[in-house]
Amino acid sequence: MAAAPLGGVLPGRSGTSGAVEDEAPAQTLIEHLDDLRRVLIVCLIAWAVATGLAFLVNHALIQLLEHPLMLALTRRGPSPFGHTVIVTSPIEGLSIPFKVAALVGFVAALPVVAWQAWTFIAPGLRRAERRLAGPFVAGTIICFALGAAFAYLIMPIGLSFLASFLGTDAVYLPDLNAYLSFFLLVIAVFGITFEMPVVLTLLAALRIISSATLRRWRRPAVFAIIAVALVITPGADPFTPTLLSAALLILYEASILVIRHLLHR
Repeated sequence: MAAAPLGGVLPGRSGTSGAVEDEAPAQTLIEHLDDLRRVLIVCLIAWAVATGLAFLVNHALIQLLEHPLMLALTRRGPSPFGHTVIVTSPIEGLSIPFKVAALVGFVAALPVVAWQAWTFIAPGLRRAERRLAGPFVAGTIICFALGAAFAYLIMPIGLSFLASFLGTDAVYLPDLNAYLSFFLLVIAVFGITFEMPVVLTLLAALRIISSATLRRWRRPAVFAIIAVALVITPGADPFTPTLLSAALLILYEASILVIRHLLHR
């Protein structure tokens, strides 16, 4: 007996528009699992290749990531040990480059990951909805890059506050491994939360929400954005969650304008 079709329509049955060809072809459960396996394999290969390339330039990447910390140390003033970072474990000389390369490799592989994710969900969408593939992938990459760049630019503000909070009574010698883990987490948080316009626009394109819905949700959305920013930002400074909240509120309003003017919903 043939497996039941998933995600498609039965033969001879039309949708609300009366056009069967507008529907995606039916897929069995085995075909869905094969597609999922293909997507995972392609994403892992892309990540491995990007990680290998990032590892070749790991020194330049670490220096780039250290730059906000160096700015914060410079603003703090002179130190008897100079403006430097320390490594406290003998294996961190190798583990830190691998960590940085793996995370940078994932970011570099994000276009492939976003495209593969779209190819997995596209068969269950209508033809008009599948046309969103290009904008969806481009928007995902651009928004993540904007979030990461924003985090990179504001990081010296939070680090300067944290470095100077104890005054000059303590010698500030930041651990490189702890700093990079913290900084990369901040970049990931900003990059992911900046995907909000992509998610909202995609939901509007699928007719789940509209610009009017988002306008009705404006007040609870403001509260939710501020609360989420306070919870997910790893730093103890007041500047990082404040700036993240402000950026997300701007993106929320921008999403309303995009949905209303481009999708007319």
